[in-house]
Amino acid sequence: MLVTLLLTDVFKSKNDYKQAYDYQQIMLKAQDSLFSQQKTLQVQNLTFNEQQRQDELKAAAVAYQNKVRFYALTGILGVVVLILVILWFNNSNRKKANRLLHQRNEQIEQQHKALEKTLLELTATQTQLVQREKMASLGELTAGIAHEIQNPLNFVNNFSEVTIELANDLREELKQGDIAEAENIAADMVKNLEKINHHGKRADFIVKGMLQHSRTSTGEKQLTNINVLADEFLKLSYHGLRAKDKNFNAELITHFDQSLPAVNIVQQDIGRVLLNLFNNAFYAIAQKAKSAGPGYKPTVTVTTFTPPSGGWGASVRDNGNGIPDSIKDKIMQPFFTTKPTGEGTGLGLSLSYEIVVKGHGGNLTVDTTEGEGSEFTVYLPTI
Repeated sequence: MLVTLLLTDVFKSKNDYKQAYDYQQIMLKAQDSLFSQQKTLQVQNLTFNEQQRQDELKAAAVAYQNKVRFYALTGILGVVVLILVILWFNNSNRKKANRLLHQRNEQIEQQHKALEKTLLELTATQTQLVQREKMASLGELTAGIAHEIQNPLNFVNNFSEVTIELANDLREELKQGDIAEAENIAADMVKNLEKINHHGKRADFIVKGMLQHSRTSTGEKQLTNINVLADEFLKLSYHGLRAKDKNFNAELITHFDQSLPAVNIVQQDIGRVLLNLFNNAFYAIAQKAKSAGPGYKPTVTVTTFTPPSGGWGASVRDNGNGIPDSIKDKIMQPFFTTKPTGEGTGLGLSLSYEIVVKGHGGNLTVDTTEGEGSEFTVYLPTI
């Protein structure tokens, strides 16, 4: 192609344009042929390059997909491992929790058994304390009971002696045939026997009250004259205190509602309540008498009445020192007492409250003024 170009230039310099033209045409054809080959080569190169690029892209895509698969598998494997770790951790915690729960259950079971044992011991101790409280109050009443029994026994003895004499007189009058005088003597004997019977029953009532107070309540209710019950235990409590303190004296005032019918109660329980209230009242005025001046007159007033709502009520008022407001709400609690050690267990009022409220569905209230005295009132519904 270079030779053709040189020949063309030579013939142009010789003005042989025909030959120059021919060689120029030859050169052009050669150029066209060469250019076509170059184009083909370029196209082939481009096609190869494009094919190579496509292959590279495919390889890259495959590599990317493989990488994605790898990462996905790695992620899934990581999640599986994490789940397995979590499951193992949870299972380990569950086993640990089960062990702790089992240990806790064993501790609770042991504590439950210990509490049951303690409760049984406390119940037994409470029963013993209640019995001791009964026996302690019974011991305080021994002298009073002896005094109260002695009175009806004296009547029984005296009227028995008189009746024996009347019986001898009756025999003599019958021998002499004086029927009128015999009838008069017989009438006197009947009156004496009635008195003997009355005072014998009174002594029997006192003894039964003492026995009922000392033993556990059977819970059996019976019709009771509340006025008689209150009067007998009031005298027992008073004489019991006088037996311990010969210098003690008090005025006893009673206002008994004679219209009260016989009430159906657990006699020994209500008797115990009244006795506790009487004992507390006499203790209060005895304590005040030690510090009060000569003008102080110890007084206990007992009243029975019919409440507006029905049933019956009994109040015990003393003019002792009263109860401070700071302990007023505690006096019904078990084992709370204002008495010195050895003089009270603190069970009297709590037992009385249990008997009245839980045993008979009633109520026990207190009205007190410090320095002036207290009044305890028992309300019981008609049963």
